[in-house]
Amino acid sequence: MTRVKRSVHARKKRREVLERAKGFRGEANSSYKRAKEAVMKADAYAYRDRRNRKRDFRRLWITRINAAARAEGMTYATFIHGLQLAGVELDRKVLADIAVRDPETFRRFAARAREAAAA
Repeated sequence: MTRVKRSVHARKKRREVLERAKGFRGEANSSYKRAKEAVMKADAYAYRDRRNRKRDFRRLWITRINAAARAEGMTYATFIHGLQLAGVELDRKVLADIAVRDPETFRRFAARAREAAAA
């Protein structure tokens, strides 16, 4: 078997890890072993939180819609149910944006939802 000299690739690998660990605290930005552990942990958190971000934003949108719906005298559940019965197919992201930026339009949606739920 032929001999493999690893120094160039090994150094490159270590340099890349230390580059990614820039800004970490303590030995995690200078010691290769600690930096490698910290980068692995950071990658795990990043992977997890890319999924959690979707949950967090949905919760935020629901909270905003609920607050705006209660200002119109109805709960979030009755508002969403009324919109479904009325055939309004807007997602929560758009509804939350309308609730924050354009209360008059949201008021009209609430009226439509109330009519559809009553019928």
